[in-house]
Amino acid sequence: MANDNLTATLAEQMAILRNGYLERLPEELDALNALAGAIQANKHDRDSLDDLYHRLHKLAGSGGTFGLAELSSRARSLEHQVKLWINNSLEVLDKNALQAFVADVAALATTIADSDTELLNPLSLSIEAMLPSNKTIIVWLVEDDPQLGRELSLQLESFSYLVRLFPRIDDAEKAAQVEQPDILLMDVMFEQEGQNSTEVLKQRPNLRKMDCPLLFISSMDDFQSRVRASQLGAMGYVLKPLDIPRLVSRMSYLLEQRRAPPQRVLIVDDDEALAAHYRLVLMAAGMQVDVLQQPEAIIEKISAFHPELILMDMHMPVYSGPDLAGVIRQHDNYASLPLVYLSAETDLDKQIGAMNRGADDFLTKPISDTQLVAAVRVRIQRSRQLEAQISKDSLTGLLKHASIKDAVEQEVIRARRFKKPATVAMLDIDHFKKVNDTYGHAMGDVVISSIAMLLRQRLRQSDIIGRYGGEEFVVMLPECDIEQAKFLLDDIRVRFASVHFSNKGKDFSCTISTGLACTNNFPTISGAELLIEADAALYVAKFSGRNQVCAAPVDIVREAKKP
Repeated sequence: MANDNLTATLAEQMAILRNGYLERLPEELDALNALAGAIQANKHDRDSLDDLYHRLHKLAGSGGTFGLAELSSRARSLEHQVKLWINNSLEVLDKNALQAFVADVAALATTIADSDTELLNPLSLSIEAMLPSNKTIIVWLVEDDPQLGRELSLQLESFSYLVRLFPRIDDAEKAAQVEQPDILLMDVMFEQEGQNSTEVLKQRPNLRKMDCPLLFISSMDDFQSRVRASQLGAMGYVLKPLDIPRLVSRMSYLLEQRRAPPQRVLIVDDDEALAAHYRLVLMAAGMQVDVLQQPEAIIEKISAFHPELILMDMHMPVYSGPDLAGVIRQHDNYASLPLVYLSAETDLDKQIGAMNRGADDFLTKPISDTQLVAAVRVRIQRSRQLEAQISKDSLTGLLKHASIKDAVEQEVIRARRFKKPATVAMLDIDHFKKVNDTYGHAMGDVVISSIAMLLRQRLRQSDIIGRYGGEEFVVMLPECDIEQAKFLLDDIRVRFASVHFSNKGKDFSCTISTGLACTNNFPTISGAELLIEADAALYVAKFSGRNQVCAAPVDIVREAKKP
């Protein structure tokens, strides 16, 4: 951002941009009316039609982002009409259609008076204190509309991204010679370049070779534009007017994929040498691999190793692959665990018969190393995507209630097995109902999303976070005693209290209360019981005035709960 804006809050800067957009809008609408009038008077050429198309296209994209959803919708309809005229090579236009078009262009001005000009996602957070410098995510935004670009930058920065805005693709291409972002976000249509940016990008080798996710933003939802984006390796195609939380969710998902833990594969094969070869091949591809050669121990191995895919031979002495697949599927926890046969069996009927007994796919030996890695990797990726949709909360991306409870149970079992401490924390946003009642549920969602993001930023990758329900969260901290947990959660409490939210010119902040319970204090406790103790400690934090962290020695909790 420019130096003269450094002292302004995000809310003030967003308001300045929105007001500037609204001030310039009448001039833009006058230009559209003039172009439409020229078409009606038959004083037009291909250049003027192209100009009209690009102006309507940009209006369709920017209007909703600045709070004028109806303007966006009408501009998009008019844009489509002009596109049809362009595709028809300027054939004679119907006079009635032209008259209706001119009237519709003139009517765009009425959408301003009818709108309250609130942003699509009216939020503003002060995040400097939230984001550790070593975890900053750098986003390059390539957008030739300066006002829209700055507006998007501010909104993305509200979600803890560091955004660098490039008004021209050439500027980004030059910067890519010496550095690269974590994510590249580009508008599809670039008026300055004179063509679609999916075409321009083909001529920018430095941008093409960057090893980071590429996302396009666009007002065009046609198949060809999406195909061009796909051909360039785009991992997202987001339509305008932008739903910023949805865009952030997509970006977070892509980053999580790139930073995801190694894929875990269990090989079940009686051929020790071949199993060892497969293990080395998959390990060389960055996976964690274990080999089982005692089939009767398969359930114990799965429970301890937690594979994301099992590669299993079909024909083995004593117990066949289908026998083991049937045993695995008897356990509800492993009903959806991907199971792939890797066998020399080529008889199609036998392959189908084996798959009918619980497997998901069949790979035939011999198999090249490259094919093996690709087959395993894509299956685990799809499995992770499906698991995320099932187990994660749509608003925060955190584990859902049932999933976080299961995770706590597993970590408590692991802590007991390895004689390591594990601490569970229950967090609750104080007076959250007042936030919803005062500022609306949309703003309440922003508050919930912000605490979820803060937890992700401040906690370790090994820590497990879930949305327990409403405004309540659960964090499982493996190999963390009560004192370490209290220090960590108190730091998060202080940081969250320093976050400033803004809604319709009103600033406010929120606090959280937290209850802790550690396995060291409850040596024989189950995961469900540990959650009860943490919930009791949370009660103490609320009972004692909120905005604090309380641990769960049983005697203190019981004393506090006495009438």
